Amino acid sequence: MIIHTKRLILRPFSERDAADVLEYLKEPMVNCFASMKLKTLEEAKTEMKKRSCETEYYFAIVLKDTGKVIGEIDAYPERGEAHDATSPFDTFSPCWMLNKVYQGKGYAYEAAYAFFDYLFNEKGARRIYAYTEDYNLASQRLCEKLNMRQEGVFKEFVSFVNNPDGTPHYENTVQFAILKNEWQN
Repeated sequence: MIIHTKRLILRPFSERDAADVLEYLKEPMVNCFASMKLKTLEEAKTEMKKRSCETEYYFAIVLKDTGKVIGEIDAYPERGEAHDATSPFDTFSPCWMLNKVYQGKGYAYEAAYAFFDYLFNEKGARRIYAYTEDYNLASQRLCEKLNMRQEGVFKEFVSFVNNPDGTPHYENTVQFAILKNEWQN
């Protein structure tokens, strides 16, 4: 699957994307991406081989005019009711990341808007929700710009990194969401 916007292409990853992805995954900007950190071009190439198989829900964000990968966006279907095995897979929790050099130019909004539209109109999404750290104000603003509503703040919700003494560093997490009928309005 390939999604085109005015300035971007959302497409599956390929092995040739390794150097571009290494640029933003050498030092992930927020802790939730700490486990994705890459140290070498060889690691990035191995990661691109894995990602190249993901063609439906995991996309590279690519500048149309240069072909440069500037970020990524993904979401996988979840059951609307996790405790009901007959519940449809109609809920998605997207994750997005953009190379810091390309932030503040509207690319994240353009990519997320196209991706949300794809999930609602092509993949049968009923509900899309997003988690963001309480300190990640840019991501919170993006959620608001996408007309997502804040549903709550989870105190000390999750730990992605450790404190200097080795104990888990728990972070506060803000949850936003939007329903298909809200998106269509």
